[in-house]
Amino acid sequence: MPKLPRVYVTRNIPKPGLDLLREECEVEVWDSDDAIPKDELLKHVPGIDGLLCMLTDRIDKEVLEAAGPQLKCVGTMSVGYEHIDVEECKSREIRVSNTPNVSTDSVSELTVALLLLTSRRLLEGVDAVKQGAWGKWKPMWLCGMEMVHRTIGILGLGRIGYGVARRLKPFGVSKIIYHDVCKVSYADDVGAEFVPFDQLVAESDVICICCNLTPQTKHKFNMVTFKKMKKHAILINSGRGGVVHHDDLFDALTSGEIGAAGLDVTEPEPLPASHPLVSLHNCIILPHMGSNTIDSRNSMAETAAKNILACFSNKDAIGDVIVYR
Repeated sequence: MPKLPRVYVTRNIPKPGLDLLREECEVEVWDSDDAIPKDELLKHVPGIDGLLCMLTDRIDKEVLEAAGPQLKCVGTMSVGYEHIDVEECKSREIRVSNTPNVSTDSVSELTVALLLLTSRRLLEGVDAVKQGAWGKWKPMWLCGMEMVHRTIGILGLGRIGYGVARRLKPFGVSKIIYHDVCKVSYADDVGAEFVPFDQLVAESDVICICCNLTPQTKHKFNMVTFKKMKKHAILINSGRGGVVHHDDLFDALTSGEIGAAGLDVTEPEPLPASHPLVSLHNCIILPHMGSNTIDSRNSMAETAAKNILACFSNKDAIGDVIVYR
């Protein structure tokens, strides 16, 4: 009987993914919901054929060396793969895969939810009830912004950006504009107009950041950018924390350069509770919850497992980043 390939999984993942792997592989799992320490990872990877990792695991040359030359694939249960040394994997002909598409709906939904939380000042209302500050009706108390007749700007009209636009259109927004590396044909489906970045910044009542972190987008939202935005503008970031310069955002929110911000991603993560942004009433910060649904996590685990199995059977994977045949 042929020897089963050995796979190491760096975290407890949903059962659908583990069940798929265990049907065809010898599987060992770091039995915790917390990230595996680097020294423990180095102890467990020698001799494995496949590694299923998380966004929080740094898969560098040291890990690949420890695993050994028989390592065929590294699959990450995430869309991003910046935690994997892709160039080192290329040099070793190790196949790398990610899990694109599976969290599109969940992240799009959360982006809209975060926008509504921020624009309607809902958490301030919840806190007022809990703290006994809810008194008689006041005409100017906790007034927020409606989406009707507003201009929505989206930086990055990929799968998630499109999902956000599609969900916001029924709110009665007057216009959806976007900026990306190029125009996309499917923007017409939601009536989104491609504009230069400066126009996006100047015209939008709400800006949703849905792009990846690249050298071009790093700290793209800084004080220079904030000064070009409307005073009441709301910034929502569900893309990558590094797109926003956090110190400049704090200054913009406290000086009135912009109205409010909602962040599901920060720099760093986790953001310390002592960070100045955390104390602001006009800044809502979530602990990177974009893909936190049972449906999304099950799908991510299944996709990551299928990618590993596809490598062993020399088939195309859903999320191939590097393929060797």
